[in-house]
Formats: sequence, C-alpha cells, structure tokens
Amino acid sequence: MGNNYDIILIGLVAIFLILRLRAVLGKRTGNERPPARDPFPPPAPPSSPQSTPRIGDAPAGNDKVIPLPNGNNRPSLSINAPGGIRTTVMPNASAGVAAVRAADPGFDPIGFAAGARAAFTTIVEAFAKGDTGPLRTLLDPQTFASFESAIRGRNERREKAETTLIGFEASDIARAEMQDGFAQVTVRFVSEQINVVRNAEGQIADGNPNEVQKVVDLWTFRRDTKSSDPNWLLVKTESEG
Repeated sequence: MGNNYDIILIGLVAIFLILRLRAVLGKRTGNERPPARDPFPPPAPPSSPQSTPRIGDAPAGNDKVIPLPNGNNRPSLSINAPGGIRTTVMPNASAGVAAVRAADPGFDPIGFAAGARAAFTTIVEAFAKGDTGPLRTLLDPQTFASFESAIRGRNERREKAETTLIGFEASDIARAEMQDGFAQVTVRFVSEQINVVRNAEGQIADGNPNEVQKVVDLWTFRRDTKSSDPNWLLVKTESEG
C-alpha cells in the first residue's frame, strides 16, 4: 500500500513540474517572433584577386608603381569603391585633372586613387615598423630623408610604434596641377586608424590601443609625364585639422 502512495506522489510532482514549465516557456502557436539574427555571421567569401586593392595590399606589379589603368574614357567624377570607399574629384581639382590628362591621356583619377590607397597602406605600415625599404621606393629623396630621420629618432629613444589601419572612408582628389612637365596630384585620405607608441619598457607613451581615430591626411604624389618611368612618388604629407 505504501508503494502505491509513493507512485501517486511522484506522479503528482511530475504533473506539477510539467504545468510549471508550460507556464514559464509557453507553447508554440505559430505566431512567435523570429529569433534574433546571429550576431556572429560567417565571414564573407574572399574577393576576387582582380578586385580593387584591399587594405594591406601592395601596389600591383612593380611595388614601386602606383598602378594607373590604361584607357582614354572620360573618368567618372565620383564612385564608391568596394567597401564603400568614396572617391571624388573635388571641384577645385577639376581643371588640374584636365591638365594632367592633357599631358598624360592614360591618367584616370579613379584608378589613381585606388593605387594611392595601396601606396598609403604600404607607407603607413612600413613607417610604423621602421622598414625603410618600401619607403625608399615610394618616396622622393627629400621626403624619404624626413621619414628616415623620424624612424632613427624613434629608435634612439627605444620607442615602438604600432599602427593598425582599419579602413578608408574616402580617397578624394583634392588638387592636381602640371608644373614644368611634372604632374602633381594631392589625395585627401580619410581613414580609421589605431595608433600607439610604446616606450622602452613596453608601456604606452602615447595613443590608446582601444580607440579608433578618424585621420584626415593630404598626400601629394608627383610624376614626370615626359619620362617613360610610370612611377609616382610621394613628395609631401600634411594632416588636416
């Protein structure tokens, strides 16, 4: 008889638990809200190797060359590159771009901006690492001497620079002109970066490794349009604001 009471008691407890779970979890009616989107979706497939240079890519072909596509089609004044990177010929630069195209019919400002972004990435990363090899091939002698001096001073202070280039918002053609057969084109880069300087003990002397900064730079590139050498060299850097 005692065993029967135990079985009945266990059954009542089970029924009680089922009713409680039903009250807490509810039941499916077909009108439930869809689940929230997975906050960690699978990464997008890699882009084609023929796509516009990505962050971290070096200039195609000869690593000294900012690649300029051939063709005599009139360039678009504005375009969004893959990743939403804006490239615009700013109004003040329109006449200068026309002058550069008159001297070099193959000049395409949109293609130039893509190559300039690749050069910017290479130069910024090489400077942070203190690697003068890529700098020597992409900078004119005077600009290279300035970069090399800054690297040497950093080394003497036993400091280490860390730069992470997150991405570009824009690479607009801000100025363009011809000077005695030389084409000069200034690109206004808007990028997101993390910049940190550490001292000899590895402690942070400047910057914040957890802070992404928007950086606006004006870089001027130059090339002799009378020369068969297709290289564009960085001749001037400025920071806006």
